[in-house]
Amino acid sequence: MNLKNFDFWDIGLTKLSVFFATLFLISVWSSFRNFVVKIHWIWFLVIALLLAIKPMITVFKK
Repeated sequence: MNLKNFDFWDIGLTKLSVFFATLFLISVWSSFRNFVVKIHWIWFLVIALLLAIKPMITVFKK
């Protein structure tokens, strides 16, 4: 892995991706679903995956 090439944007996008992935897990978990979030879980998953694209390209670029 080549994490030395991470710039400001890659680090920020990674943090946002982890944030939305956490919201996805919270919204899927049945005991917290109605208490924390009322947005459908698929939106959190899509946003997390979209935000993770550029950092993953940077990591796996040769």
